[in-house]
Amino acid sequence: MDINVSTVVVKASDGTEKPLGDYKGKVLLIVNLASRCGFTKQYAGLQALQDKYGPLGLTVLGFPCNDFGGQEPGSVEEIKNFCQTTFNATFEIFEKVHAKDATTEPYTTLTKAEPIGDVEWNFEKFLVGKTGNVIVRFKSGVEPESNEIMSAIEGALSE
Repeated sequence: MDINVSTVVVKASDGTEKPLGDYKGKVLLIVNLASRCGFTKQYAGLQALQDKYGPLGLTVLGFPCNDFGGQEPGSVEEIKNFCQTTFNATFEIFEKVHAKDATTEPYTTLTKAEPIGDVEWNFEKFLVGKTGNVIVRFKSGVEPESNEIMSAIEGALSE
C-alpha cells in the first residue's frame, strides 16, 4: 500500500500550519530529532545531505521528539539554536511531535509505511519521493551519509 504524505499538515517552528504537499516535486528526508541522544551526531550527516543534495531537490525536515528517553526536553527555539550552533544545521526544524503511541503528524501517517508500526527510537528516517509517497524507512542506526541512504536519495532524485 502506498503511503502518501501530500495531505498531511504539520506545525512549523513558528506554530503555523504547513502542508507537506507544499514540498511536491521535492524529495524529503523526514527525521525525528533528539539533542541528547547517542545518535545526535547524525545532525552533521543530515546537514551534509542537505548541502549535497539540496540543490538537486532534497529537503531534510526535522521533527523534534521527546518520546524516547526524554532526550529532547527543550523548547523548539532551544533545539533550533543547539542545532545551528553545534552542527551548523540549516535544514527546517518543526514543532515537537510524538512518534510513538498517541502519534502526531507526520508520524500518524508515516508509521503506516512498511515496516508498519511506531518509530522505535530517535533519528529514524523516512524518504519521501517527489509525488509524496513514502519510498523507504531507515532505522536510527543507519547513518545519514551511508551508501544505503545516499543511493536511495539519488534514486528518488532521478525519478
